[in-house]
Amino acid sequence: MTFKPAEWPRKLRSQHWYGGNSRDTIYHRGWLKNQGYPHDLFDGRPIIGILNTWSDLTPCNGHLRELAEKVRAGIWEAGGFPVEVPVFSASENTYRPTAMMYRNLAAMAVEEAMRGQPIDGAVLLVGCDKTTPSLLMGAASTDIPSIVVTGGPMLNGWFRGERIGSGTHLWKFSEAVKAGEMTQEDFLEAEQAMSRSSGTCNTMGTASTMASMAEALGMALSGNAAIPAVDSRRRVMAQMTGRRIVQMVKDDLKPSDVMTKQAFENAIRTNGAIGGSTNAVIHLLAIAGRVGIDLTLDDWDRCGRDIPTIVNLMPSGKYLMEEFFYAGGLPVVLKRLGEAGVLHKDALTVSGETIWDEVSQARNWDEDVILPVERALTQQGGIAVLRGNLAPDGAVLKPSAASPHLMQHRGRAVVFEDIDDYKARINDDALDIDETCIMVMKNCGPKGYPGMAEVGNMGLPPKVLKKGITDMVRISDARMSGTAYGTVVLHTSPEAARGGPLAIVRSGDFIELDVPNRRLHLDLSDEEIAQRLADWKNPVQPPVSGYARMFHEHVEGADTGADFDFLKGPRGSEVGRDSH
Repeated sequence: MTFKPAEWPRKLRSQHWYGGNSRDTIYHRGWLKNQGYPHDLFDGRPIIGILNTWSDLTPCNGHLRELAEKVRAGIWEAGGFPVEVPVFSASENTYRPTAMMYRNLAAMAVEEAMRGQPIDGAVLLVGCDKTTPSLLMGAASTDIPSIVVTGGPMLNGWFRGERIGSGTHLWKFSEAVKAGEMTQEDFLEAEQAMSRSSGTCNTMGTASTMASMAEALGMALSGNAAIPAVDSRRRVMAQMTGRRIVQMVKDDLKPSDVMTKQAFENAIRTNGAIGGSTNAVIHLLAIAGRVGIDLTLDDWDRCGRDIPTIVNLMPSGKYLMEEFFYAGGLPVVLKRLGEAGVLHKDALTVSGETIWDEVSQARNWDEDVILPVERALTQQGGIAVLRGNLAPDGAVLKPSAASPHLMQHRGRAVVFEDIDDYKARINDDALDIDETCIMVMKNCGPKGYPGMAEVGNMGLPPKVLKKGITDMVRISDARMSGTAYGTVVLHTSPEAARGGPLAIVRSGDFIELDVPNRRLHLDLSDEEIAQRLADWKNPVQPPVSGYARMFHEHVEGADTGADFDFLKGPRGSEVGRDSH
């Protein structure tokens, strides 16, 4: 892609607040001067907002204050004027009912903070799962020059000589306790080993996936995704990002210049190669909707279906993000995609160079971490998009995390009406279930939960675990953590709370899963399905008031990104009226 930088110098949007000597200008400028800023800082130099998602209750982002200082230093060095702006921060590991419910609220808040304040560019300082997509959504909506710098993954966990992946081993150890293979005391001891430094999940969970998506989209500097949070090179990356955003403002290099349809296709293929989280599907669909790019589930299947998964990381493989960084990180993966002819090499990045310019010289330093194609974890990675009479609008499955013997399976449904029903019955030895059954959970989608929690990777019943079984087919309209694994069908659309066919599945019905042929079929006649749907009554009651009510009324389905119906397309950065 050819990008022509704007002429410099020119009048910046911040000058609508600070330029000249009118009463209104002096009002804005004078108040900010109480922080001790000299007058010449308001002379038209780029004012850069450092949008910081630090919070004590977002532990993955707990070190972002330190990174913000490095970003600030880089901005000063490049001749910009840095201003740190705290923004909404939703942590996946603390927010209830689920952080996903607040992604759209965070994106709205970020959009209005960017539009309503005197900034010419933004550094998006992110980490934990929902902070990355929410800030990218806000930046896409305003289209102000923006660049991502992530907090980075935590160091490897170790427990009794074994690598411990945050999230991944939580599920494994929890199942081991239920199977009688691990004591509760050992589980508590392992807890201390899971999160031993600042940073996001050290597996290829959603946080690392979305950091990789930002880099593959071209919205972060090359190499950003994998640097560990506590590595000094993470701080260097932050400072270099601060320097770069100043030039981006001068060039008027905007998100819409970078996040093109080609960039999204690059990201989808990258997700397949890294064994990325299913949550990336929802987030990229939502970000694309804000940019105004027509991206669909069919694009996910078309672009990702034949991409081998070559990154040997948990939950699909055996290593963690620390080893991925040492092996060369995402630039090596992007180079592999380019060499295979499936990367849009001329896609523009925030560096001002093409993505191929950034990665063509990358080297792989560990071929057991970033595998040769002939040793790929799976030759058809990516995200499998399933359709059929049980999922007319689509459902997704992550092949690299699934069991090969279950990729084509027909089984008797054991149905849980919602998460509470599941929790009440799953540990009962009288539950009529065995390993050949298909577990089905309803009413956990965007409207149903509400917010679409990460509960789709339902734990198996103890009576099955004690037989040594570690996986069963599971189907729901929920999400699952990117750190999770198993033959899990997610995001079934339309969701049960919208009256999708999932709503009328009963225990004893038979379901056929056929991943190679992308089919998810409920073995009932069309007439029986229609009759059940006609008799169906929605058990989900809408919230009475507040944000939850707005979310319920306006959230779209998972198949289009679960964004609000009134937030599609960019709205720009036009400055509002000055009321003073």
